[in-house]
Amino acid sequence: MILVLFFSSLLSSSCNDLVASGRDRKPNALVQVAVIDPHKQHLVSHACTEIVEANKDPLFLTGVTFPSEYPASPETLVKLTVYDAKDKSQESSSFLGSATFSVADLLRAKDERLTLSLRSSDGVCTAGTVVVSRLKMGEMEEVDVDHITTDIPSHKCPMVCESASHACIDRENNPLTGPVFKNPVCKVYRFQTVDSKWMLVREQMEECTLSFSVPKQLLSLYIQEDMSRVQDLRELGELSPHWDNLRKEVMTRYGGIISSYQETLAELDKITGRSFKPSCCKAQKSLEFIPINLHTQRMRVTCPRKTDAFYDIVTVGAPAAHFQGFKCGGLQRVLSRYEAEKKSFSTAYQCIYYSPEHTAKAQEVLSTMSLLQPLITSLADQLLQAAQEHSSPGLRDALKNLSDKTEQFVHTLKDELVKSALLALHAARPGYVSKNQKQTPVQGGQHQGHIHQDSDQNQSPVQGLPGHSPTLSVTESTAVCNNVEGSQTTTRGEGGTLPLKHQDSIPHHKEYDEEEWDRVWANVAKCLNCVIAMVDKLQEEDNSKQEPVPDQQLADVITSHNPGDWREQLRPPVTRLKECVMEVVEKAKKAMTFVLLQEAACSIPQGFLLQQRRDVVFSQALAALACGFVMRLYAGMQDKGFLRQLHLVGLVAQFESLLSTYSEEIGMLEDMEVGISDLQRVVFQITEAKTDDLSDLQPLVCGRRDHFTVEVPLPRLVFQTLPEEIKEGKPLRVFPVLFNVGINEQQTIAERFGDISLQERINQRNFEMLEAYYKSLSEKVPLECLPCFQTQTDIKELLETLGQNVVTKKRKNVEILWIAGTICRRLNGIRFTSCKSAKDRTSMSVTLEQCALLRDEHQLSKDFFIRALDCMRREGCRIENVQKNIRCRKYAFNILQLMAFPKCYRPPEGTYGKVDS
Repeated sequence: MILVLFFSSLLSSSCNDLVASGRDRKPNALVQVAVIDPHKQHLVSHACTEIVEANKDPLFLTGVTFPSEYPASPETLVKLTVYDAKDKSQESSSFLGSATFSVADLLRAKDERLTLSLRSSDGVCTAGTVVVSRLKMGEMEEVDVDHITTDIPSHKCPMVCESASHACIDRENNPLTGPVFKNPVCKVYRFQTVDSKWMLVREQMEECTLSFSVPKQLLSLYIQEDMSRVQDLRELGELSPHWDNLRKEVMTRYGGIISSYQETLAELDKITGRSFKPSCCKAQKSLEFIPINLHTQRMRVTCPRKTDAFYDIVTVGAPAAHFQGFKCGGLQRVLSRYEAEKKSFSTAYQCIYYSPEHTAKAQEVLSTMSLLQPLITSLADQLLQAAQEHSSPGLRDALKNLSDKTEQFVHTLKDELVKSALLALHAARPGYVSKNQKQTPVQGGQHQGHIHQDSDQNQSPVQGLPGHSPTLSVTESTAVCNNVEGSQTTTRGEGGTLPLKHQDSIPHHKEYDEEEWDRVWANVAKCLNCVIAMVDKLQEEDNSKQEPVPDQQLADVITSHNPGDWREQLRPPVTRLKECVMEVVEKAKKAMTFVLLQEAACSIPQGFLLQQRRDVVFSQALAALACGFVMRLYAGMQDKGFLRQLHLVGLVAQFESLLSTYSEEIGMLEDMEVGISDLQRVVFQITEAKTDDLSDLQPLVCGRRDHFTVEVPLPRLVFQTLPEEIKEGKPLRVFPVLFNVGINEQQTIAERFGDISLQERINQRNFEMLEAYYKSLSEKVPLECLPCFQTQTDIKELLETLGQNVVTKKRKNVEILWIAGTICRRLNGIRFTSCKSAKDRTSMSVTLEQCALLRDEHQLSKDFFIRALDCMRREGCRIENVQKNIRCRKYAFNILQLMAFPKCYRPPEGTYGKVDS
């Protein structure tokens, strides 16, 4: 028997001439490795190899690695104990023999290789020999194939080396990954290629600190947003008794959510040291915002005379609200039912029905105003500063920025929803009497003509912006500016992007005097025209000073104009602009708050429960996405093609799901579908870290429910190497897509007797999204920027094949997942794999994908494919993941369940059983 041990390197082993307890049979050998500390004089179990069946001269796949920080010294003793396993579960075994050696013995041996006799229990008889060799990582590919042959061809096996952190030093000492990834587990294998060479394969699995930090940041933002909403409701002013009572009820509901989220955040703050949530805690309320079993996994491949390659994947339990349960289905079903019932709720509560599009628009207006109003104020102050400095270039630049942001501000408010909401709010005031009650109604046609009195409805409401000539002369502009408050002229643009339908029961113009809002809204544009005209006047005067003029005219100019008063001349129109913007914000903010009040009031209590469920699911999904983005960014920092793709188009994030469409799992899939879709509201920004301290390299989340930004800080030296577009803070988009194929026995029931339409719809819709992403990518980025693969299949051809599989009626068509995963990697994307707990089915999928990559990209020998697959599932990182989650090295399958699984997703015998998962 040879065993390989590693002290910051690899130790391999094998046995020779083993004697089994039964003379007529060959042993099923395994080796347990223990370490004896010479100072403490106690035995510590360290590792165990796999079982090699029916072989008296076994060569073990599993080696042993001692971490670099392991307290091993030359005096440290290593004890090897060989057993004859009666079954593959290792639960029943008999002692064959043991041997002990010191680290110093191994290091002094020729070629660092020891041959030791195995002593039986009586200490006299020899039960065979064990060969131990120290093997450095860089030497593994040089080993002769013939050296490890055995008398049974099926045992001509590679080697697996396990470690808590071996070969992970590059991550632990790398300032980029230190604050994000931790607690690495590493396994190393050596597999034979088709040309009888050897490749070194290293699996590395890590936890991610974002499992907890992202949900905690989101909870803080949710609390902040809801508290702000409560304050906005208070500031609506006096309302009629009916609306005031509804407002109080809505505020009470918000208070309940805020209190619940504060309690959850306080519980999470008490947790220290943990960076993942085990699957057994998936229904725990205090951890409901935390993703289940979130881990990263990287497979690195080293082949002779080839460049190293690595393949990343993120594994996470399906984002779902396990604590709330699935009796009524998941988010997708509940949302559909909720929207259908909301109209009847609005009638019962005497509210106006607003569609999801209108509610989203109201949130967008509030969000945009909160961003643009302080920005416009700041830019206006910069314009005055440039005027004080008499800087013509500074004036032009400041004016351009101010004009751009003001035009964006006015465009945001150019929507019928704002005007209708102002009417609704006006009608909710105490003692409201409509115009119809006070005077003869205006005829519809006449009123409509009054609204659209502009001759050109498509003209921008802001005249004189960059690229446009001011429509008013300096004299006219001054006259208008002096009469901004009293102007009755409207500068209506085209109708809003979300026209309101009559059947929505939203109040219409015939009952509302819209002149006040039109005047206030138009005054912003007029004030900006005044500012533009004044800047033009100042620059014209400045230019005239520089032209040669007679002495008498020059004296007149100096007398009539003092250059020092630029700021004073600009101050009045700039001040009026800021005042008009504030007035518009005040009115529009109240109007949109009233829209959201009505939406909340007509959905009590269902709407609030739905929002909480959506918050929970989104939190889990965003933590996983942020983890995957950071991992992909770190891996691509030296890839100029990848960085170009990142800022020009963005990245695809492909989520693979193995959930069934039956029983509770259909609810999980419905949650996951909405959670993944909501990730479209997320953008990333790369920032320069304040310092290189690890705490300053932690990603930060900011924003509100309708739009979040994840900021990823990088050390200064690394940040400086990025493209200018990324350094300037350009938002980086991610395009999430989800493909699901159920593989378990519940999916068999769904396919034969149930309904799989949800899975079919998800796959079809996300295929179309993936196809659209590729079209956009191919138009903006040269295909040379994409990674090269050995398989030469064109991406367009892969997409066609995927499309055919999506529409094909085939049970458990896992080819959809395989092709989608291949396309994702070919597109530089981020790969995710999920099942209920990311532990069992996920492990089968990840190991299958890794072996398929070794076969397709690195010429893994066909004879080694199944053995490599079994080895990874039996001794690799995924079984360690199972151990971390449930304290047991067993996949949660039984034999009847596995009969329903596709064969390639079945674990090796002895690695599964009935366990609590």
